Amino acid sequence: HKEPTFLAFIYLSAPLLAEMPRQFTKISLHEMDERVQHLAEKVYASALKEEDTKNTLSMFTVPEDCPIGLHQAKERELRKEIEEEKSEKSVKRKQSFKLMRSQSISLQIPVASEWAMSVISPLLTPSSPTGPLPINIPEFQRVTISGDYCAGITVEDYEQAAKTLLTALFIREKYSRLAYHRFPRTTAKFLRSANNEIWSEEEEVLPDMCPAPREGEDPYSMEDLPQNLNYSLKMKDGIIYVYDNEDTLKQDQPRSLPYPDLETFAIEMSHVLAMIADGPTKTYCHRRLNFLMSKFHLHEMLNEMAELKELKSVPHRDFYNVRKVDTHIHAAACMNQKHLLKFIKDTYKTEADRVVLEKGGKKFTLKQVFEDLKMDPYDLTVDSLDVHAGRQTFHRFDKFNSKYNPVGASELREIYIKSDNYINGEYFARLIKEVAHDLEESKYQHAEPRLSIYGRAPEEWDSLSKWFIKQKLYSPNMRWIIQVGLKENKGKSGPWIDFSKALDAFLQVTGFDSVDDESKHSDHIFTYKSPKPEEWTMEENPPYTYYLFHMYANIMVLNNLRKERGLNTFQFRPHCGEAGSITHLVSAFLTADNISHGLNLKKSPVLQYLYYLAQVPNLCVSLSTDDPLQFHYTKEALMEEYAIAAQLWKLSTCDVCEIARNSVLQSGLSHQEKKHFLGENYLQDGPEGNDIRRTNVAQIRMAYRHETLCNELSFLVDAVKSEAVAEKAS
Repeated sequence: HKEPTFLAFIYLSAPLLAEMPRQFTKISLHEMDERVQHLAEKVYASALKEEDTKNTLSMFTVPEDCPIGLHQAKERELRKEIEEEKSEKSVKRKQSFKLMRSQSISLQIPVASEWAMSVISPLLTPSSPTGPLPINIPEFQRVTISGDYCAGITVEDYEQAAKTLLTALFIREKYSRLAYHRFPRTTAKFLRSANNEIWSEEEEVLPDMCPAPREGEDPYSMEDLPQNLNYSLKMKDGIIYVYDNEDTLKQDQPRSLPYPDLETFAIEMSHVLAMIADGPTKTYCHRRLNFLMSKFHLHEMLNEMAELKELKSVPHRDFYNVRKVDTHIHAAACMNQKHLLKFIKDTYKTEADRVVLEKGGKKFTLKQVFEDLKMDPYDLTVDSLDVHAGRQTFHRFDKFNSKYNPVGASELREIYIKSDNYINGEYFARLIKEVAHDLEESKYQHAEPRLSIYGRAPEEWDSLSKWFIKQKLYSPNMRWIIQVGLKENKGKSGPWIDFSKALDAFLQVTGFDSVDDESKHSDHIFTYKSPKPEEWTMEENPPYTYYLFHMYANIMVLNNLRKERGLNTFQFRPHCGEAGSITHLVSAFLTADNISHGLNLKKSPVLQYLYYLAQVPNLCVSLSTDDPLQFHYTKEALMEEYAIAAQLWKLSTCDVCEIARNSVLQSGLSHQEKKHFLGENYLQDGPEGNDIRRTNVAQIRMAYRHETLCNELSFLVDAVKSEAVAEKAS
């Protein structure tokens, strides 16, 4: 018998994998709390009108720039604490929480790693006896805090913050599992503990990535693809439904796959939105983030030399020969400016009389194109090429996009960095292959270039895959991501139907990205009442969240169908948080495996803390180049990125190797490749999952990271359990 918990509502909507078939459990509006709805609307309103943004989204629950207001707020907080001390109920709750923290950690979190618990146990339970640490756990100086764990906030505020944070984590876990996205083991174990359950490895869901072809194997072979079963497809409310045949389509009996529901998504997103505007939750998260930052600085001060000593004892391995992945790079800008300039000059020198462009019914040779532009390629320099981003391009998406046109000429962009043009994308392919060759020569660097689909016609998918195969673009050091521009569709279903087989044709596609100018403003508030895609007839574009939901929904359906057929799954890895509303990052928290950018997390301590607790790849930091054409100067753009970061933030060797390890973990490399690059047990938590001989990351650092995350999660679980204990006692 298990006692019901506060998480019953959300857990009902997150069925375990053991329950088959997998379904997207729906909830309705009447189940939604009015307070949650009000707070969510407040956040939306602030995003739309850009009014009261500071009060709604700020790090502090008080206006920190006003000394009088700050003083008054501190007085209010002090009065609350004094009143709490006089309250018999609050005293009982506090005692209950202290009791919970003093209990045996193995009873409190029975499913977490023994070594982590043996380390955390003495930190939380100074009086309880503990056994010796396992042999493989490093000894180092640990930073601990003793005393009243509720100091600075009231018990009620603490419990409220813990409940809302756990609810958000349960929601993300639901969406991650249904789409075959990653969800961290450590967090999953604590969530099970909160519901008095035990986590098992069998319930873990991981992306299923296509393994690299073996030596001598044809990377373009389609012989192993499963038979085409000729499913019938129908789009309903912007989501593709799959039917076994035309008869089941007529009877409206789709295959048993999880089909997402807009109303449920809007309600669950509102829970996370409401947290952003909730004062106690903001205060708690801000305090925890400040503590984590201070704790890491202390860890560095105390253990930097010990970490360095560990690294020096590792034979052969150093920063230069650990694997690192450029997790965010656009194929159209994957070469640096000098590389593009040299390529243009070389092609003009050897192929000046080749017909390369058709415009207005007239064909042009390369020589005629340059004559028409009134320029001689011999005179071109990187300055006149003008593809580098300068000060004037920051926060100006329109100016930044124009930098893709060499010398400001769209004709040269068409000829050199397009896959679908008069010369069938040959020059673009040759440029990419030269970049790939450099990566292969370096051996230890990999990249995940984005290729564009514009959504103009379903034939784009076939065209892209044929270009890839014809130009033989496979490289063992590259994995590919399809980026889809968030463009207005006015009721058209978009290019979702015919693309699955086309993607299989050139393997190594690991996911999808959504890319557009996030700063574009939409006056439409995304709710369960938002028009369905086929009903969207307004001139203005739908909001960013609307796009993200529909991309996630179709990827989720596709992944479940592909998993049935024994095919690889895809990740959803959108551009997010680069600009625009904070609501973008909320929607990505539910729908994305990982995100690129995330700069706006600085505006919300709640979201920042949630991204940390869920270890969303973004706060699990990696470094990437984005656009070497615009930003970088050297042949090795990724190494340039690491060098700049190391100098700017005074990063140690252990720091940069940890970032490199993160990049491999969050990349689309296959399970087999990750085992080879990171170690056989890379899926395990903490030092157990780290092979220092391959990653050059100190075991001390791995232990610190894992113990710290366990400690933060245990605070949330303890708050929920202590409340249950207090209610029993009353």
